[in-house]
Amino acid sequence: MTNNVLPARVRFAPSPTGHVHLGSARTALYNYLLAKRTGGQFILRIEDTDTKRFVQGAEEELIEGLKWLGITWDEGPDVGGPYGPYRQSQRIEIYKKYAQELVESGHAFYCFCTPEHLTKVREDQQKRKLPPHYDGTCRNLSKEDAETRIKNGEKYVIRFKTPKEGTTTVHDHIRGDITVENSTLDDYILVKSDGFALYHLAAMVDDHLMKITHVIRGSEWLPTFPLHSLLYRAFGWEEPVFLHLSIFLKPSGKGKMSKRDAAEASKDGYSTFISELKELGYLPEAVDNWIALMGWSYDDHTEFFTMKDLVEKFSIDHLNPSPAAINFTKFDHFNGLHIRALTAEDLAERIEPFFTKAGHTTSRDVLIKIAPLLKERLATLDDAVEMAGFFFKDSVTPCVEDLIQKGLTREQTLRIAQETEKVLISKSAVQITVVEPPMRELVEKLGFSVGQVFGVLRVAVTGQRVSPPLFESMEIIGREKVLERVKKAIELLS
Repeated sequence: MTNNVLPARVRFAPSPTGHVHLGSARTALYNYLLAKRTGGQFILRIEDTDTKRFVQGAEEELIEGLKWLGITWDEGPDVGGPYGPYRQSQRIEIYKKYAQELVESGHAFYCFCTPEHLTKVREDQQKRKLPPHYDGTCRNLSKEDAETRIKNGEKYVIRFKTPKEGTTTVHDHIRGDITVENSTLDDYILVKSDGFALYHLAAMVDDHLMKITHVIRGSEWLPTFPLHSLLYRAFGWEEPVFLHLSIFLKPSGKGKMSKRDAAEASKDGYSTFISELKELGYLPEAVDNWIALMGWSYDDHTEFFTMKDLVEKFSIDHLNPSPAAINFTKFDHFNGLHIRALTAEDLAERIEPFFTKAGHTTSRDVLIKIAPLLKERLATLDDAVEMAGFFFKDSVTPCVEDLIQKGLTREQTLRIAQETEKVLISKSAVQITVVEPPMRELVEKLGFSVGQVFGVLRVAVTGQRVSPPLFESMEIIGREKVLERVKKAIELLS
């Protein structure tokens, strides 16, 4: 089934167990794109039955992160919908009912094995160099025996009775048919002794009841994919289209991205967590563009995509199972492209919080004026503060070493500053058309290079060696402040 046939019903079903990382964001994005592309529905479902790993505030961060990326949902815990509740912790009774059905149909069984027994079995298997698996102790208990033990208060779990003969073939839309020997599959636990269903049962039941047509998820579910298909078959349900996405490799391309690699990335000013990318000055449009191309492509040359473009062009037939290396240099490139695509007003609005955080009192008018000067130069939004903080300072104190340009002495630099001051005083304004021509004449008169003369003026006015275009900047700063700053540079050089 390609995406042009039916309106797809898809879900993103995260566990609130920590920060949202790039892998989760990409899974959510692909699901969202398929729903929008086919005129279907995108559902947010919270898989919160793993109480031990639950992290306070993780769900709120998740919702905020998805919204920041421009991903919205048609049904979910906060917006409701016809197939709720959309939190697994509120669906415990539903899973119990379906687990019971599997026991009654002979596809699952009660297991009373103690943790001590299971540890002993596992140790014995390790000694014999066998893969660890359940040894089948309770697999063939009679119904009466099991019921008696439950009445006597014995603790139990419910396990899936996996077929032991023959093979199971499952179909992945990206990878094709996958066939496994049934003898290699385990009798997986479906319901724990505390009555909580595990992902294997809960997710399949929810996907069926919520009428999910496509399950797009991470490749970490490939090992238990046969079990999930077998569960569908045990219930006699129609299976959705399964798609297991490619894994992310570390930037070197060698090995899977790990927590240690994420820590290394943060030392270089990067992150693999969505909330941190926002703080680092990345645009959500750039994140979407970047992660969309890590596992999908439209053709072999188009690389700039807005969300609208992605919705129009996305196809599950173009997803690629090959691992994708996380390339932060490429990410900076995309961020630059998307910054340059913003209007001056939009860029001004987005850089404002970074100036405020750095302690600058800004004005929207000035931000709109400086936005076009910064647009071509920014890799991230927070670069704006370092590059343009001088616009919002009452005064700047440049380094004398920075004022003295390459090939000049201190005395020569002082002379340039003094002559520059004379030119500026003689003019009633610092508009580019008013001051640039006489400054170029001054270069001729003094016999130094343009770089040297303008370099002295740049450092005097901005306090830094690198800045947005000089004369445009001076025009925004205003004549009075420009003269004050040049005068201060003369004092420092004297």
